[in-house]
Amino acid sequence: MEELDKKVYQEPVNARIDNNGVIVPEHVGYKLDQQKFKERFYTSFFENKSASMEVPLLKIHPNVDTELLANIRTQRIGQYVTHFNPNNKERSHNILLSSEAINNHVVFPGKTFSFNRVVGKRTKERGYLQAPVIVKGEIAEDIGGGICQVSSTLFNAVDQAGVQIIERFSHSKSVPYVPPGRDATVSWYGPDFTFKNNLNQPLLIQSKIVDGKVIISIYSSDMVDSSEHFS
Repeated sequence: MEELDKKVYQEPVNARIDNNGVIVPEHVGYKLDQQKFKERFYTSFFENKSASMEVPLLKIHPNVDTELLANIRTQRIGQYVTHFNPNNKERSHNILLSSEAINNHVVFPGKTFSFNRVVGKRTKERGYLQAPVIVKGEIAEDIGGGICQVSSTLFNAVDQAGVQIIERFSHSKSVPYVPPGRDATVSWYGPDFTFKNNLNQPLLIQSKIVDGKVIISIYSSDMVDSSEHFS
C-alpha cells in the first residue's frame, strides 16, 4: 500500500505572487485514502470478483490559498534594502537562490521561521556556488557564500515589523552591506536566523533581487495589531 501511496501522491502547491505582482492560484494535492482503499479492495476482490477498481484519494489542501494571500498582502509592515556587486557572479547567484527560497513564504501566528530550514542545505547539487565567506574574521571561499546578505536583509525587515527575534548571530567581522551589529550570519552546521510571528495575523515575506539590490518586504493583513502578541 505504501508503494501505491507513493505513486498516486501529489504534493499541494501554495498560492504565490509572481514577479508581476499577480497571485498564482494554489493547487490541491492528493494522497491515497487507505481506509477506503482497504474497504473497496476487499469488496471488489471477494464480493464482486472484479479485476479493477477506482483508487480512492484524499485531498490535501495547501496552507496558503489565493484568499489568504490576497488578505495578507495589503499592508507592508517592514522593508529593508541592501546592495551588492552584481559583477561577482558566483556570490550574486547564491544571493538569488536564497532570495527565491524565502520569497512568498508565509509565517502563521505563533509559528517560528528558520532561515536554514526554509532555504535548505547549500550544496553544489542544489545549485549553490563557491564564493567569499567570513570564517573567524578572515575571508575564505565556501559553497553558498553571499547568502548571509539575504539573512541579514531579512533580519532588518522583520525587526522593523516588530516580531520576536529568537536567534541571531553577527559575523566575526563587520560586513559592508549593513551597519555594524545589524547582520545575521547563517551556516548549515552553525548559526541560524530565526524569528517568531508573535502578531495576530500571518506574515508574508516578499524577497526580490533588482539591479544589485536585495529588497525584502514583510506584509500582513490590514487587521494586524502589534499590541496583540502570541506568547
